[in-house]
Amino acid sequence: MSRASRRQYHQRLKGALDNTFLGQTLARFQGNYRGSRQAGFAGMDFEALAAEVGAAKDAALGQLEALYQQFKAQAEAAGATVHLAHDAAHAREIIADIAAQTGSRRIIKSKSMTSEEIHLNRHLEAQGLKVTETDLGEWIIQLRGEGPSHMVAPAIHLSRSQVAELFTQVTGEKQDPEDIASLVEVARQRLRQTMLEADMGISGANFALASTGSIATVTNEGNARLVTTLPKVHVALVGLEKLVPDLHTALKILQLLPRSATGQLISTYVTWVTGAVECAANGGKKELHIVFLDNGRLALSQDPVFSQALRCLRCGSCANVCPIFGKVGGHNYGHVYIGAIGLILTYFYHGREAAQELVGNCLNCQACKVNCPADIDLPALIKKTAGLVMAEQGRPLKNQLLRRVLTNRPLFHFLLRRAYLAQKPLAGGGRLIRHLPLFFAPDQEFRSLPVVAAEPLRDRWQRLAPKVSKPRLKVALFGGCLVDFVYPEQAEAFLGLIQGKDIQVDYARDQSCCGLPAAMASEEETAREVARQNLAALDAKQHDYVLTLCASCASHLKKYPALLADDPVWSQRARHLAAKVIDLASFLQKEVGLKPSAEQDKAVAYHAPCHLCRGLGVHEAPKELLREAGYDYRPYDDEEVCCGFGGSYSLDFPELSAAILERKLRQVAATGADTLVTDCPGCVLQLEGGLDHLGSPIKVRHLAQALAEAKDK
Repeated sequence: MSRASRRQYHQRLKGALDNTFLGQTLARFQGNYRGSRQAGFAGMDFEALAAEVGAAKDAALGQLEALYQQFKAQAEAAGATVHLAHDAAHAREIIADIAAQTGSRRIIKSKSMTSEEIHLNRHLEAQGLKVTETDLGEWIIQLRGEGPSHMVAPAIHLSRSQVAELFTQVTGEKQDPEDIASLVEVARQRLRQTMLEADMGISGANFALASTGSIATVTNEGNARLVTTLPKVHVALVGLEKLVPDLHTALKILQLLPRSATGQLISTYVTWVTGAVECAANGGKKELHIVFLDNGRLALSQDPVFSQALRCLRCGSCANVCPIFGKVGGHNYGHVYIGAIGLILTYFYHGREAAQELVGNCLNCQACKVNCPADIDLPALIKKTAGLVMAEQGRPLKNQLLRRVLTNRPLFHFLLRRAYLAQKPLAGGGRLIRHLPLFFAPDQEFRSLPVVAAEPLRDRWQRLAPKVSKPRLKVALFGGCLVDFVYPEQAEAFLGLIQGKDIQVDYARDQSCCGLPAAMASEEETAREVARQNLAALDAKQHDYVLTLCASCASHLKKYPALLADDPVWSQRARHLAAKVIDLASFLQKEVGLKPSAEQDKAVAYHAPCHLCRGLGVHEAPKELLREAGYDYRPYDDEEVCCGFGGSYSLDFPELSAAILERKLRQVAATGADTLVTDCPGCVLQLEGGLDHLGSPIKVRHLAQALAEAKDK
């Protein structure tokens, strides 16, 4: 990305963050969605169903061409005409030709992301055809000349006042923004007459059943049903990935699609269409054309990595749970397709130029992954897509430096040690740096930063390590960069917690960064090299556990087997290590059994690190430990929402990092807590720095510190 385009993108982000209405609307939307989704999936094993749907989609993707031929035979036997469009231009030409051959001049459409993908409206209107969107949200943004800002709720970015003003212009009559029923009636009157006069209806499809040649649409307004039934000609534009073998597979997907999209058990309208049907207006049969769009899908379906992107059900859940979308909306977090899946598909469907400013804008918080009903590893695919973009436009200087430093552990640690001396003039003798030179950290004033420790953990270890003659457990402690060089006191607190528990703890001096920063920068080979270094340093066979006080490190260490799957030398050692990795809270509950403490005089709130609650699936253990330690635990809504750190993300996108952090800290303050506890030193850095910048009296503690302080009382 050029400096100019990067600067323009950041200006757009700042403009969206300054839009108070947008921020409030998206926050309310995401909060309501979480509740609706939770209720919708109550009593269901979501993870198992998502894995089942993902496997079913993969099986279909592996035979797309065969399924297409089967569908074509069945659909044409039922009176439909089936077309295959190789790319967007071809699809536009096919549909324009159908309009010309049938004499269709007035066209109505139902909401279709595939038609947005190929910019269909623009092409048809250039042919002199009148095209009208019939979904309320799509009609509104069509009148405004905009694209959708969400796959399910395309006009979510607009206020009632903006819609009323628009409808006033359309009708020539003053519209009251508070009279929702009247605004809806305006749309109904305008659209219903257009529907009755239309020559052609264009729809998308959520499913295409190869066994019967049927298509299905899943909607809430009913407009798609009218689009597919009223006009004499119906054209369905369908991505090839919507092909499934049979009704059983479609119904399995249907269990998840509406629940993931809106929290509904089932959408209001599920419409199935098989073949040409009777049409009195046409004097016989309706003319049905089904246009399948390739546009790179067949090639993508054969890719061993990126094929899973085609599992997408277009539910929008990856945006609904994304903290970035929740701040800036889809027009700034997507191109045509929005949210996490949009960051991937934009590159494949619209090219590097459209994708390059978007694909780096990912916190890796894992929220999209755990909520995806098709079990797509969206964060991993985003980083791989960023790698493709980087390969085309060249590796940035910061990536080159990252590789040089992380693959050379002695150099890396030498630089960290020297950082202590370099920061002394900025710290003023304190433990936080409150003012950085502007040339060094533009837009970083939203938080204070911690100083590097004068003596890292590795230098303290000999005098700190517990001496255990007959240990019942042997633990390898993985420090990671921050615990080792910035927060060694967190490790000291942990050692105090296990004192007298007959646990031997070893600290390998040759261990280094876990490699997550390299993975976040799409430097896969660097991440693999760092993994090999740590595997050489940590002999998992000699230990019962590999314990880390950093949830991000723990989550990434468990990815070593995938990173090194093709490495015959290191893959087995990676599996051994990953199997023994454990987080602090789980270890304390499972192996230490801290005694309940007397009631503390402190109220605590808890921040769940992304890589703990989603990466490792640990939700309750830290809070249970805090209660047992006698703390007055105060819950709040966004407890498991990212704090905005994301490692280097907070340096690359400081405006978003600051906005996400601000909401988190506001909610924490509202609990009345004295202390904010978390399990990740990166989150400690972000949260403590933000609170200090605000002048808040709330203290931040790592879980180990909070438990140690309770034990000492």
